[in-house]
Amino acid sequence: MSDEDSDAHEDTHHEPHRETFSHDPIGHARVDAGMSVGELADQYGHAGVGAADLHEAVAVTEAMFDDDVTVFFSLAGAMVPTGMRRIVSDLIRDGYIDVLVTTGANLTHDSIEAIGGKHHHGEVTAEGKTEREHDETLREEGVDRIYNVYLPQEYFATFESHLREEVFPVLDDECQQDGSVSIERLTRELGRANAAVNERDDVDEDPGLAAAAYESDVPIYCPAIQDSVLGLQAWMYGQTTSLSVDALADMTDITDAAFDADEAGAFVVGGGVPKNFTLQTMLVTPRAYDYAVQLTMDPEQTGGLSGATLDEARSWGKLEPDAENVSVYGDATITLPLVVAAARERLEGTE
Repeated sequence: MSDEDSDAHEDTHHEPHRETFSHDPIGHARVDAGMSVGELADQYGHAGVGAADLHEAVAVTEAMFDDDVTVFFSLAGAMVPTGMRRIVSDLIRDGYIDVLVTTGANLTHDSIEAIGGKHHHGEVTAEGKTEREHDETLREEGVDRIYNVYLPQEYFATFESHLREEVFPVLDDECQQDGSVSIERLTRELGRANAAVNERDDVDEDPGLAAAAYESDVPIYCPAIQDSVLGLQAWMYGQTTSLSVDALADMTDITDAAFDADEAGAFVVGGGVPKNFTLQTMLVTPRAYDYAVQLTMDPEQTGGLSGATLDEARSWGKLEPDAENVSVYGDATITLPLVVAAARERLEGTE
C-alpha cells in the first residue's frame, strides 16, 4: 500500500467533529407522586418528539406572559363547550391576555354557560358505552352533539331570548344614531349583559370569557361572527330593526394595538379564521410577533392554514426573524391546560 493510499484510508476513519450533537443527550422523564405541573413540564424537556415541543412551548409562553409583551390570544375550535372556558377567562382576569380573537361559536357557548345553561357528558352504561351515541336519536330528543359533549337545544332558545332582551336593544339604539356598530362593540355589550345576568340570576357558573373581557377592558374580535348562532341571530334581529354590524370596523383598533406594542406575542389555539386574523395583523405594521405558540392537531403537509407552522408564518413577515416560537401538535384540551399551568407556575410560584 502506498503512503498516499494509507493517508486516504486514515482520513475515512477519523473521529468526526460533531459539536452540534455533542451535548444535551436525550434523557428519560421521571414521574413522581405529588409532582407539580411545572415539574412535569420540566421532565418533558428530557424527552423528544411532542414532549420536547411542549416543554419549549412552556418556556415561550412564560416569556410571552411578561408585562412588557402585548399578548394576542387566538381561540378557535370547540374550546368553550369542551371545558376550557375558565382557563381562558382566568388568563384575561389575571392580565395575561391583552387582545382576544375567537369564533362566534365559542362566544355563543360561553354565553349559554354564563346565563345558566350547561353542556353535558353522555350517560355511560354499565358496559362502559356512551348511551347517547346515535345521532338520529339525538335529533329526535333535541340534543346537539360536539364529539362527546352534548347540549340540549332549549339552551339556544334561552340564548336567543337573552340576545333580544339584554344585548341587541342597546346596539339597535346606537345604530339608529351612528348607522352601525363594530363586532368588537357587539362582543363588549355581550360581555356586559352576560356578567349582569350571571350576577342577577345567581348562576352557579363563572360568567365567562366575554364577561371577563368586558370587566378587564380587553377587546374581543370575532372576524367570522356570521358563522355562528350569535351572528345568525344578529342578522335576524337586524331584519326588523336598525341593528347593523360593520365587519371591517375592527381593523383599525386591532392594528393600532399591534402598532402600540413594544413587544408582541401570539398564543394560537387551533386554526381557522382567528389564527389568520391574529397573525395577519402584523402585516400592516413595521414589525412582527416576537413570540408565538401554536396548539393544533392539523398537519402541515396539507398546505392549509390551520396546520401551517409558525416558521412558515415567518416567511410572510408575521413573525420576526429571531422570534421565539413553537408549534405543539395534539388535542388542545390536553395541551392548553398543561402549557398554561406550567407557565403560570413558573411566573407565580406554587402555594
